[in-house]
Order: sequence, then structure tokens, then C-alpha cells
Amino acid sequence: MITEIETKVAAAKKASIILASVATDIKNHALGEMAEALDSHRSRILEANAEDLEDAKKLVEEGKLSRALVDRLKVTDDKIDGMIAGIRDVIKLDDPVGKTLSATSLDDGLDLYQVCCPIGLIGTVFESRPDVVPQIMSLCLKSGNATIFKGGSEALHSNRAIFEILVEAIETIDGMPDGAFQLMETREEVMDILKLDDYIDLLIPRGSNAFVRFIQENTKIPVLGHADGICSVYVDDRADLDKAYNVCFDAKVQYPAVCNAMETLLIHRDIADAFLPKIAQMYSDASVELRCDDRSYRIVEGMKLPEAVSRATEEDWKTEYDDLILSIKIVDSIDEAIDHINMYGSHHTDAIVTEDAANRKRFIDLVDSSSVMVNASTRFADGFRYGKGAEVGISTNKIHARGPVGMEGLVIYKYILLGSGDKVADYEGENAKVFTHKKLNRELADVLNV
Repeated sequence: MITEIETKVAAAKKASIILASVATDIKNHALGEMAEALDSHRSRILEANAEDLEDAKKLVEEGKLSRALVDRLKVTDDKIDGMIAGIRDVIKLDDPVGKTLSATSLDDGLDLYQVCCPIGLIGTVFESRPDVVPQIMSLCLKSGNATIFKGGSEALHSNRAIFEILVEAIETIDGMPDGAFQLMETREEVMDILKLDDYIDLLIPRGSNAFVRFIQENTKIPVLGHADGICSVYVDDRADLDKAYNVCFDAKVQYPAVCNAMETLLIHRDIADAFLPKIAQMYSDASVELRCDDRSYRIVEGMKLPEAVSRATEEDWKTEYDDLILSIKIVDSIDEAIDHINMYGSHHTDAIVTEDAANRKRFIDLVDSSSVMVNASTRFADGFRYGKGAEVGISTNKIHARGPVGMEGLVIYKYILLGSGDKVADYEGENAKVFTHKKLNRELADVLNV
């Protein structure tokens, strides 16, 4: 028996075939209407979000929802401005669909083209953040991918309002297929989505590490994303301390509830006495709780800081706090810092503060993370800040896409061979023809006159 969920997903799969061939100007027109619709329906979005926030307060009081998730849930006019800016940036990006990646003449009149194409039907399952909806919808639309959205129940009203506003805008555009974007709302639908590997080509989960791991472990569908956001900043003995104060404070305090916020601060022993007291005071003044190894604890324990200071445990090095909590460790060398990051980190984003060229290169070469920052905050690891318009998520995978994933992570390629009755038999046996494999500099679209 076909369920209602499967019917929706099947409709999106069918629409994905049509969406893959929609012209760039039509997709850009739809994106423009989406941005305008968000701007003109601000009150509708904010009212829906207020309803979610009221429900979320009760869940926090009952211990069923973390403060970090509530921070991510809140929508403001500034966040709506960010949603609109993200969509408009996507309009400016080149359309990757149909782009020729390589062209090779196998022989006279037998030409092979490697051409960029959409993945197909993307399933995105996410917690708490309503701004995920326009980010992912805009990138998927521009890259020609249909999309299934399943948000958390804590953002039910916000997700529904934003989704309906965007889809209503898209449906006004001639040439856009119906049903390409579908919204699922019940908890039960998550498990149903995970089983639909016959329809869904790629899953993108966004949420807590436990949430992402659950998705990864309960589906046959390929999953793009990251489970943990354990990011570190290493302050080298050759650091400019003024730069270090700026980078380390921003990486932890600017927005602690996100996956690219710093969780561990590593400090070279030779500058610990000069650097740690001031940064510890800055953190404490910003209500950051410090969890210190033995050496850093001895430096700060007598400072009478207003916020809690305690000794770090082994578990702290493995923990993504998503809160105003920071673990601190003093290391003897850059190699010890690199080893710590590669052992305890999540391969998401890590930074070094240094003025030494050799140490900078060593850190870049040996830290196995999707983004590595030099004298800059880990908070820069973001699709919008990287110029991708927005992002569908951040991936720590080592295949297909890595780091903040924009449209380049939503496309794949296929091979197109143009011949004239050619057959393999002519290239085998005695007197076989020889492949030339000559590189060509031309686009398939130009050859096809489209």
C-alpha cells in the first residue's frame, strides 16, 4: 500500500526530472520571487516563530529542549534579511547545470562530453533552524534538484510559514514544475523518509551530533554532512597576541550555539603566561565557563574570575558544547596541538594564530579538517561567507563534497557520447582503429545549438 508520504516523495521525484532541464532565467525569476515573498510576508513569519518560541520555553523548562536549540530557532528581522540576501546571492551565481567539465575526441566524429547535472531528489532533515528552508531551497532550485524538507517539531509553525511562502512564490512562475518541493511535519515521517532509497538520491541532515548519527545509521541513502562540530584554535608561540585575542574571543563568543564555534583553545606553553590571563578575563566577562587542564588551571585559579573555572576531563576534549563553555589546554609544541586536533576534533574547522610561515604551512598541511583558518575565526566557515550564496550544510566527508557545501555539492555529472553509427568492433582485432583521445575546447551546448 502506497502511503501519503510515499505519494509526496514520488511526486517530487517525478518533478525532479523536469526541474533538471528548467532554463537558468526561469530559475532566477523564481528565486527573485522567493526573495520578494519573504520580504513582504515578514509579519507572517515572525508571528509563526513567536508561536514556536512560546512552545520552546515550556520545553526548556521541562528539560526537553536545550538553550542552544532555542537560540537557533529564533527568527528576527535581521535573520529574514539574511535569508533574502542568501537567495539574491544565489541568483548571481553561475548555473552549473549543463556546464561541460571536459570534452574529448575519441576519434574523428566520436566525441565524449562530461557534463554537469543535478543529483535528483534531495532529502533534508534538520533541527530547529527555520532559515535552513530558504537556504536549501534556493540552492537546490538553482542546481535543478527537487527537495523533501523535514524540520523539527520545535520549529513547526516557522518552517510551515516559510515553506508555504516560498512555494507560493515559485508556483507563480511559468515553467516551474509542481510538487518539486515537499514539506513533512510529523516525527513518524522521518523514519518513512529514511526508507525511501528508491526515490531519494541524497540525504542532508542538519542538527546535533546524536541526530546526525541517527540519520547516518538508519538509512541506505547516501548521507552528506557532519555529526560533530568540535573546533579548536591553536595560539602558537609566534602569535601576534592582539590578533589572538580577537580570533579566540570571536570564535567562542560571537555565536556559541553553532557547529563552527570554538570548543577547545590550545596555547603554546611559551606564551601561556602572557596570553591566558587576559583572554580568560575576557571570556569570564562574557559569561564563558572555563574547563582547564592542569597547567592552564594553575594560571587562572587565583584570578577570582566571576564565571566558573574547573579542571577539564578527558570527555571535555571530545565534547561539542554549543554553549558558553570552553576547554583549554597548554601544549608543548605545534605538533602536540596538531595531534590533539586530529585525535579529538571532528575534522570540521580548526585555526592557528601565528606569524611564523613554517608553522603556518605545517598546520595547514597536517590538520585534517574541511576548513583550516590562519589568523581568522573558525566562525568564517560558512557557505554565505565563502561566497556560495548559502549552504546546504557543512560536510566532513572526504568524497563528493567537503566543507561548507553550496551548489557544487548538489551536482554530479554524466557522460554524453556523440557518434555517427560507431561500433566498438572497429576498435578490436586485426586492423583495429586507434583511439585518438584528443582534448577538445568546446561546450556540448554549443555543439547541440541550444
